[in-house]
Order: sequence, then structure tokens, then C-alpha cells
Amino acid sequence: MLDIAEELNRWVGQGRDFAVATVVAVTGSAPRQPGAALAVDAAGTAVGSVSGGCVEGAVYDLCTQALQDGETVLERFGYSDDDAFAVGLTCGGIIDILVTPVRAGTPQREVFEAALAAAARGEAAAVARIAEGPAELKGSAVLVRGEAGEADGDGFLGGFGGHPELDRMVAEEARALLDAGKTGVLEVGADGRLCGEPLKVLVESSVPPPRMIVFGAIDFASALVRIGKFLGYHVTLCDARPVFATKQRFPEADEIVVDWPHCYLERTGTDGRTVLCVLTHDAKFDVPLLRLALRLPVAYVGAMGSRKTHEDRNRRLREVGVTELELARLRSPIGLDLGARSPEETALSIAAEIVANRRGGSGAALTGAHIPIHPDASTTAARRIGSVA
Repeated sequence: MLDIAEELNRWVGQGRDFAVATVVAVTGSAPRQPGAALAVDAAGTAVGSVSGGCVEGAVYDLCTQALQDGETVLERFGYSDDDAFAVGLTCGGIIDILVTPVRAGTPQREVFEAALAAAARGEAAAVARIAEGPAELKGSAVLVRGEAGEADGDGFLGGFGGHPELDRMVAEEARALLDAGKTGVLEVGADGRLCGEPLKVLVESSVPPPRMIVFGAIDFASALVRIGKFLGYHVTLCDARPVFATKQRFPEADEIVVDWPHCYLERTGTDGRTVLCVLTHDAKFDVPLLRLALRLPVAYVGAMGSRKTHEDRNRRLREVGVTELELARLRSPIGLDLGARSPEETALSIAAEIVANRRGGSGAALTGAHIPIHPDASTTAARRIGSVA
């Protein structure tokens, strides 16, 4: 639901009632992951997607029905052997969909309104909803935000109908998922213990966009800034040369910084989702910058340059104390082998490597490869390259 927060927040501001269908669980190959959502308002307007088209019509009907009767439902969709184009996932997977009506005057309306407003502002927030359990609890929700205490006195908003221990426990677990920027399902007892039965709780997290910092104000950087924005990053362009680092040359960058790259990296904030792309290929910039970058707990560090430049740069980095373990984190020469030549093609190869690193992809062609198209979490973890422990 929070992946379409901006549009739903507009609906809330207009006083619309709507129902939202959210992917709770995925088994096998499926195009969308938990948290993906489709919403339908009382006029029949739809926004979002839960399956890339496979079951959208059936889910639309479920949303319409939920708006009429006010009931939260959990529905499972899977592949149809008799008719691959009937209601089912033609890709062969199974998805569980939670459909929740969000109508004026209902207890969860306040929780949803606050969650959507926070997510639309780019603030960290997580909504926990009961997906499986007693009918009177199904669909009820709590909201936690990035900082404890921002909702009510207990640090969360909403609740599960007079079950304070359950409220507090779920809020704590939701905050842990929020801190990790993850969406997932909790299995808890109605008394608030992690005993596996009888409740399943969907926790959706919305966090600010991850950062991409591009060092080096060159033509390749301009293309990379554009594709970084397309991928949903908050993009910063940094270069020590004011004549090149300008808004006119990089209009799509969220931020232009004129400073020595390593000086800027020392004072700016990074986290485990941040990607650093070093396109300066000049030792006086690269060496101090990479010496620092390779010691930060970021998601990706890549550096542009020929193989000769790469070898010379590694030698210089070893001379200033960079260890072999740290050097192993460096993606250099940057990008995947696509045969790229132009700035746009090169930016695409860099972006492809970043996505493969983030999602655990191999970078191999899918044609003829016996690898999952939509790997599950365990497969992704096993295949991830260059990840930070």
C-alpha cells in the first residue's frame, strides 16, 4: 500500500473511500513482491498493481466488494492448469492478497491516513495489519514511525481491539522491520507472543529513497544521474570543479555539491542502501575517496577506468593502507559487460550492476539460463554480489 502512498494520500485529502489490495506472501515465481498494492475507490478508479496484469481483474472485483460490505478478506491466487489465462498467475507462482476497505468512520481509517501522509512526505513509517486471524481483528492496524514517540504515548498509533500486549509487541517488531527498511510477515499469538499461532501480521515499511552519490561531473555522470532518478534514488552529483558541477549541466540531480569528493563523503550521511559511483578516474580524487568509501557500510562502490587504470589505482590504494578485503568490495571497472560505448549505454551498464548487486542477480542472460526470474529471499541472499556483512 505504501508503494502508492502519494496517490492514495490525494484520495484521502479528497475524502474518498477506497479498498486496498496488498500482496502479503509470494510462493514461487511472481512479478510483484509483498507490499505491492492495488487500490480502488468508490467511483471505480484504480491505481497500482499486484501482479503485473495476471489477476488484476479479479482483485479489482474483490476491492469493489470490500467497499460495499466493509469486510477484510485474504485471497490466494495461483496458476490455473486448465486455462493459463483464467484467474491465476500464468508465471506459475502463488500470491496471497489482503483486501482491506478504508472507509470514513472506521478505526483503521485514522491509521491509514497517518501512514499515507508520512509515506507521501518521504518519512519513515511502517503499517502492521492482521492478515490472518479472528474476523474481528482482521484488517486492524497499527502505525509506527521513524522515531519512537511520534504517534501516541506508546510510540505507535492504532491497535488491535483491546489487546495492549499484542499492540506493543507488534509495534516493536514493526519498528525493527522499519529500521531495516523491510516489508514482511510476522507470526504471533493473540496474547502478543511470537509463538507462531494464530495470527499473521503484514508489516509494510516505507523509507526515504536510497542515496546515489556520483563523483565526477562528466558526460557519463549526466546519463547516470538520469537513470539513477529513474530507479528511485536521491541523486547527488559531487565534483571539486565549480565550472563543471552546475545545475545547468545536471538538471535532474537532487543536489549539486562543489567540494573535494573525499571531503564531502566524510561529512555526508550514508547507510546500507547508499551507492557510490566514482567516475573521476583521476588518482588525486580517486585514492582518498575510495580509501574512505571502501570502509563505509554502503551497498555498492564502483569506480570508472580502464583495466590499466584499475591496476594502477589498486596499487595506490594498497600503498595508503587499503586491505585486500576492502579492495574486494570495489566494483572496477564499473558496470556489467554490455558492450557499452555511449554515456547512456555506460550508465545502463552501471545501473544494471547496481540492480544485480541489490537484488542478488547474476548478470547472466536469462535465455537458456536455469536460474529463477523472480528469486525468493533466500536465493537472493545466496546470490548477492559485493554485499556488506
